[in-house]
Amino acid sequence: MDEPRPLRIIHCFRSPVGGIFRHVRDLVEQHDRAGHEVGIVCDSSTGGAHEAALFAELEPKLKLGLVRLPIRRAIGPQDFAAVKQCYLHIKSLKPDVLHGHGAKGGAIARIIGTVLRSKGLPVARFYSPHGGSLHYRANTLMGKAIFTLERLLERQTEAIAFVCGFEQWSYQTKVGEPRCPYRLIYNGISDQEFQPIATADDAVDFAFIGMLRELKGPDVFINAFQCAERQLGRPLRAAMIGDGPDRDTYEKMIVRHGLGQRIKLLPAMRVRDAFAMSDIIVVPSRAESMPYIVLEAVAAGKSVIASRVGGIPEALGKTSPALVEPDNPEALGAIMVNALIEPEWKLKTMPEPEQFYAAFSASTMAREMLALYYQHIENTTPSEIGE
Repeated sequence: MDEPRPLRIIHCFRSPVGGIFRHVRDLVEQHDRAGHEVGIVCDSSTGGAHEAALFAELEPKLKLGLVRLPIRRAIGPQDFAAVKQCYLHIKSLKPDVLHGHGAKGGAIARIIGTVLRSKGLPVARFYSPHGGSLHYRANTLMGKAIFTLERLLERQTEAIAFVCGFEQWSYQTKVGEPRCPYRLIYNGISDQEFQPIATADDAVDFAFIGMLRELKGPDVFINAFQCAERQLGRPLRAAMIGDGPDRDTYEKMIVRHGLGQRIKLLPAMRVRDAFAMSDIIVVPSRAESMPYIVLEAVAAGKSVIASRVGGIPEALGKTSPALVEPDNPEALGAIMVNALIEPEWKLKTMPEPEQFYAAFSASTMAREMLALYYQHIENTTPSEIGE
């Protein structure tokens, strides 16, 4: 049987920060290694020095290039210019696959892909929500509008790839059963990340690692930290590592609570460096899809305490005592104390390593994604072009 031909793959997403960017980087690395040509189109107005360094590392693997254009979070008139620029660039590359990530990236990729197909280019269009629009409530005006758009775009989609069961369930509940093919393909991390990371000599008790925005719960972490101190009756130390639109808000909150000497606020850094700062990683998010920080921390041998949201229970185990209901600082603080003082807490609560690797490796994710691509490229016939 002949080997399948190499593919030309373009990933389109808005903000090059957080889980979406991590997901795309892993796919780029795996698929480049397998002999495919890959490119990225994303926003130019977000991300800082940390993201710039990641792009610099990734660019040699981007055989179809990296293009960054202004792509705003909100829908507006500026989108016409962004879509036009994206279209002209993508058209010149003649991709086999256009994979949109997140609501904005998914819409842009599928609209451009549909126009290209109308002009005779048999590009296959794929979409991964990554939470995004699915965080909206179905009974709000904005939610109804966004879910209607999601429904309409299904007609311009070869397949949807969900990164966790919770995301698939949310889509089915809020948007409806997809009218296009879909598959569950878990986020995965690379083999080298399945290595223990020792803590530094000056390690703190707890670390929050992520974007400094309300959705991720930095305020919940700060309040839970205070609860843990009260329960133990002694001061503790923590690090909050990350950047984001609400950084100043949380810096003021730390000072207002008198925690300036005990909670360090640090900029985004390589995750291995962040993990060296503590053996206990706290993920107090109010909503998630399948956050990489949980997968990375477990693979690095860390204790993880997290909100019972999104796909986190699928990673840690649905009955794990490391899970807490979201937006509950008192309950979170109590689990933080248990993790700190209870002998063998990590051994009793974290997933079994071999099963975890089998479910959440990047090689598995990339292989299943390629299979999805090939399936729908093969199913694209000339009669479908120009729909």
